Amino acid sequence: MRRRRRRWVRRASLGVGVVALAGLGAGWAVYAKLDGNITPDEAAAAELARYESERPSSLVKNARNILVIGSDTRSGGENRRYGRDSGTERSDTTILLHLSAGRRSATAVSLPRDLMVEVPSCLRPDGERTEPVFAMFNYAYEMGGSACSIRTVEKLTGVRIDHHMVVDFRGFKDMVDAVGGVEVCLREPINDKPAKLRLPAGRVVLDGEQALGYVRARKSLGNGSDTDRMERQQRFLGALVNKVQSNDVLLNPARLYPVLDAATSSLTTDPALASLRGLYQLVRGARDIPTERVQFLTVPRESYVYNPNRDQLVEPEAERLFERLRTDTPVEVSQKGRPGASEADARDRHAPSRASSPAPTFRGNTAAQDGCG
Repeated sequence: MRRRRRRWVRRASLGVGVVALAGLGAGWAVYAKLDGNITPDEAAAAELARYESERPSSLVKNARNILVIGSDTRSGGENRRYGRDSGTERSDTTILLHLSAGRRSATAVSLPRDLMVEVPSCLRPDGERTEPVFAMFNYAYEMGGSACSIRTVEKLTGVRIDHHMVVDFRGFKDMVDAVGGVEVCLREPINDKPAKLRLPAGRVVLDGEQALGYVRARKSLGNGSDTDRMERQQRFLGALVNKVQSNDVLLNPARLYPVLDAATSSLTTDPALASLRGLYQLVRGARDIPTERVQFLTVPRESYVYNPNRDQLVEPEAERLFERLRTDTPVEVSQKGRPGASEADARDRHAPSRASSPAPTFRGNTAAQDGCG
């Protein structure tokens, strides 16, 4: 009897061990798949290392600045649906994301693709180097990829870019579908044939395909300007952040895996971020940032003096914003005011000179704000 009991215990222990090993194996398989999804941007890393002496320094320890680039590439089966593949790609959307040192806030600054900027000499995909040129911002990505965009942003802002991410159309759609769609508020119905959008007014949950059309549409929504489109993108991203935080996605493995799979499959990043460990170390504190401190705004801009279809920075507002990002000083946003101007600067222009001005408040919104409010 005692012998049979010992035999049963050994078999039970073996069974538990097999199950545990199987669980570990499955966990490792999932980790390895997600880890291998991310594409490291080795070419950009080499190009940035070549110009390291020209790049700005990080001024605040543990603060991080990430350049998020939405590519309009048509290569790949899914992306070909949105136009002919010309063999080139441009930065359809570019956001400078600043994470504060204590991860108390996140500030996302949209950079207009039509902003006129100084683009440095960059390495083309064919191995040739371009000449420095004053051109639209999205020319930098088209000519020299992410490294050229990073160097252009650093020269424009004086902000050191610590990391970068590039996502394409398919990746964006997959992310939205993975969280079960994102709710937005439409003040009026949308019937946009080019964007393949037909939506009623009010609260609407957009799937991935609808969301892509919503954030990319330019001619038929709002006033048709790129500024209006960027504000729409910011409101959508705020709603996406809200959805992820409110639905316990980050704490539910069954819901988290498809989100991580969609996110990592669509990413090309600098080598330091091209792993789950690297991404986790970046965002582990960011998940606790309250939605009212996740802020979105567009860099202060106005129509370019020589071409109303292009943009230029509004000064000194733009430099004040860049200075706050460089020094990890809090940025305040408000939905009031005209695009490009900060409330403090508007007051300063109509008030007598004084020794100290209040901190500027830039036009923007937070992830906590409801688009229907």
